[in-house]
Amino acid sequence: MKTACWTALGAVAVLVACTSAGPGAHAPRLGAARPGPLLSCTDLAAKAARPDTVYTSAVEVPAGTVAVGNARLAAPAHCLVQGRMNERVSTVDGNSYAIGFEMRLPLAWNGRFFYQANGGLDGAVVPAVGGIGGGGPVGSALQMGFAVISSDAGHAGSLGPRFGIDPQARLDYGYNAVAQLTPMAKYLIAQAYGRGPDRSYIGGCSNGGRHAMVAAARSPGQYDGILAGNPGFNLPKAAVAQLYGAQQYAKAASASTPAGQPDLQSAFTPAEMQLVARRVLARCDALDGLADGIVSDVKACQARFRLDADVPTCTGARDGSCLAPAQKSALANVFAGARNSSGRTIYSSFPFDAGIAGSNWREWKFASPPTRDAGAVALIFSTPPLADRPGGLPFALGFDMDRDAPLIEATSGIYRDSAMAFMAPPDAADLSALRDRGARMVVYHGTSDPVFSSDDTAAWYERLQAANRGDASSFARYFPVPGMNHCSGGPATDQFDMLSALVGWVEQGQAPQSVIAAARGPGANAVNAELPADWSARRTRPLCPYPRVAAYTGGDPERAASFACR
Repeated sequence: MKTACWTALGAVAVLVACTSAGPGAHAPRLGAARPGPLLSCTDLAAKAARPDTVYTSAVEVPAGTVAVGNARLAAPAHCLVQGRMNERVSTVDGNSYAIGFEMRLPLAWNGRFFYQANGGLDGAVVPAVGGIGGGGPVGSALQMGFAVISSDAGHAGSLGPRFGIDPQARLDYGYNAVAQLTPMAKYLIAQAYGRGPDRSYIGGCSNGGRHAMVAAARSPGQYDGILAGNPGFNLPKAAVAQLYGAQQYAKAASASTPAGQPDLQSAFTPAEMQLVARRVLARCDALDGLADGIVSDVKACQARFRLDADVPTCTGARDGSCLAPAQKSALANVFAGARNSSGRTIYSSFPFDAGIAGSNWREWKFASPPTRDAGAVALIFSTPPLADRPGGLPFALGFDMDRDAPLIEATSGIYRDSAMAFMAPPDAADLSALRDRGARMVVYHGTSDPVFSSDDTAAWYERLQAANRGDASSFARYFPVPGMNHCSGGPATDQFDMLSALVGWVEQGQAPQSVIAAARGPGANAVNAELPADWSARRTRPLCPYPRVAAYTGGDPERAASFACR
């Protein structure tokens, strides 16, 4: 019989199982990391010399803060090492390439290594602090004492998606930069501390979540813990689905751009999306026992909510209180998942959820297709690259789901690997090597993610369960985050610490039964402007491992203790 206990790791409470059972329970137990002091810093360029690596800087950094985006995160005293690997000049496009990186090595080391997998198209070496999950995090892997690496995945951001013209740059972006940097980073750690890391972790969100899932499948011996947030593990398919969405929204657009093209933003006003969100809540909010603005049981909601019946159809002008037939058709097609003219599925369905009224959802659905997605599909994910076509919205609207979509699975000439081959895990449901060596994996995904579908992640986890005699929970757990948009935001309790939960599982055998998440209202370190006004500023909820959902059991509706995973 399983027993459960509470433990505090970092600043976040985690409910854990003190024992584990099921397939994979026979896997070896990995021991805890041992702390140690930093022994070298400014001399590391000489001590850690490698023929494939150039160290451009190695400096001591006092305790203080590190700028990360618009915020500043506290950081302990550490050694900052910067450099690049595998410098070359492409014989295909003539551009210079290298895998740029930085490592931050804390003076007081906890014995662990963290690979910070970054998002988007990469292309920038952002500060190596190590994300713990969610929005507005109150801590970082560096703060916890990890040695952390960050990279640009092998290309300069100034190239935009044009790096996709170079076949090697495609591979570096897909998986090879992680594969190359990981042993280099461990070697550098060994020179800095006198020994290599006891435990190694990789984590990220969005494309960073994809990097983590790919590493779990391609390099199971390199990492003891995998943290994958909102993972775009089918990223080329999701990008094509974005173009499919643009084509649907264009049919419902009520205005044109100055160039005479459909204005995708005019397909749905914010008020119209808020109407849909309210109708979703009306049908599904109380399914978990409490009407609180959160749809915990997302799967049950999809069986209950009906766009056609539950949202009024306009009989006259659009005024925010109804949807026109063309709007309903567009939204229904997008949420059912991209497909070609014969009905063949290209990408997953999306769940209807309260977060579809969010600004992040709107930006990805209406602004991104003619910019990020059109460029990525044309130059990185299509084989051969579609560099001769007009870009932007004309590319998105002219992309043929019958003729062009199969190019993400194609090879051609010097492009010997298809986009799906270099971007996706070879077999995402086969993690037996990871399982058998005692490694652990935590995946989380916002159920209102507008670009990478949580339906896709749930389907992956169900395949993983099936591949492990119906239960993969002894080594891999998936935590949906109700209402959360792409990695953060939306009407959600989106501030949480998945990294501490993962470390506790890997090194102490404490499998997380739930992770406590908080809202980011007034007074939070980074306020979430989209929280409903009637929520407590610091509302908490348990995030539950799929397929369990948080059910209200009585008591203060603003506290996680009033809910149980069932």
